[in-house]
Amino acid sequence: MKKGLHPENYRPVVFKDMSNGDMFLSRSTCKTTETIEFEGQEYPLVKLEISNTSHPFYTGKSKLVDTAGRVDKFMSRYARTKK
Repeated sequence: MKKGLHPENYRPVVFKDMSNGDMFLSRSTCKTTETIEFEGQEYPLVKLEISNTSHPFYTGKSKLVDTAGRVDKFMSRYARTKK
């Protein structure tokens, strides 16, 4: 790999899907203060709301994951304008 191509803080990071608990290791420059033990080592942790293991497009299921109530908020607004 060329020297100076990636930033100094480019390091292994664990990404955790909070909707199903799935975790994967990748490299990133994301800033985070949390850490987690993964495969016997300690890594920085980045929490995701949705990933390819829980997204309906990738899973083939039409399950709707809504952790922040955004869908309900949209539906209530849409119902008001529909009248």
